[in-house]
Amino acid sequence: MGLGGNWTDEPYGESDIDQAETAIRAAAEAGITVFDHADIYRRGKSEAVFGEVIRRNPGLLNGATVQTKCGIVLPSGDRGGYYDLSGESVLAGLEGSLQRLQLEAVDILLLHRPDPLLDPRTLKPALHHLLQEGKIRALGVSNMSAAQMDYLQTELDIPIAVNQLEMSLSKRDWVESTVLVNHPAGAGTNFPHGTIEWCRRNGTRLQAWGALAQGLYSQPRESHTPAEGHATDLVRQLAAERSTSPEAIVLAWLLKHPARIEAVIGSTNPERIRASADASRQAELMTTSEWYALWTAARGTPLP
Repeated sequence: MGLGGNWTDEPYGESDIDQAETAIRAAAEAGITVFDHADIYRRGKSEAVFGEVIRRNPGLLNGATVQTKCGIVLPSGDRGGYYDLSGESVLAGLEGSLQRLQLEAVDILLLHRPDPLLDPRTLKPALHHLLQEGKIRALGVSNMSAAQMDYLQTELDIPIAVNQLEMSLSKRDWVESTVLVNHPAGAGTNFPHGTIEWCRRNGTRLQAWGALAQGLYSQPRESHTPAEGHATDLVRQLAAERSTSPEAIVLAWLLKHPARIEAVIGSTNPERIRASADASRQAELMTTSEWYALWTAARGTPLP
């Protein structure tokens, strides 16, 4: 999301391409093999500079997965933004992404957000056409519930390969909702019940956007709530004990979950990318008591 300059219509330049190349190389060196895009990121410039980097370095993507998203229409002039998952919009959105990425196909196309006006009668033939043409290899969604995925998978007759949701040590409702069933505090959670379980049962991979919690527990902050401060101290303590980075500990907390969550780190900073590389190993080392200690510290109250 951070590649390509700003969110205006101002064109990108050589420095933006150079910055993108530095970030992509750092990711490849760190063992990252999935590159996540969306047609709206930096108004298409994120995909475009990525495409320029790949044009410069044809072998850089060997063995990597490239995915993108469609379905959000950004505000323009006096018109507000909206969602559009019509077949026509999805076809046009992917075609634009492929041109900017300078690719013939993407591995996964994600429907970015639920569209209340989604009509499977137009979306289904469009997606099947893209699959048959080899322009996409799998279908995913983002920010959708179990019920929405179940409906789409049935109506579209296409397996849902991925669901990308906001999940982190800060955005914890995905795990809070599992233990606050039949508890008054459960009314305050906003994560749809059963979504994690549906994905696990149906073989749908879970991807966590915002996985680093915008650096809340790993980067210096002028102010923290008591819970955030306690969790940050614990993250740093564990990182020091394991000779690793705070970023790796924050991500390890997600990766330890048996749903095998994939963290979308969302950073173009080479240092933060490299700091995240140890997360998988730290997830294996993290004990059950450490995992619960981090959760309890971040929530600021004992578990029920």
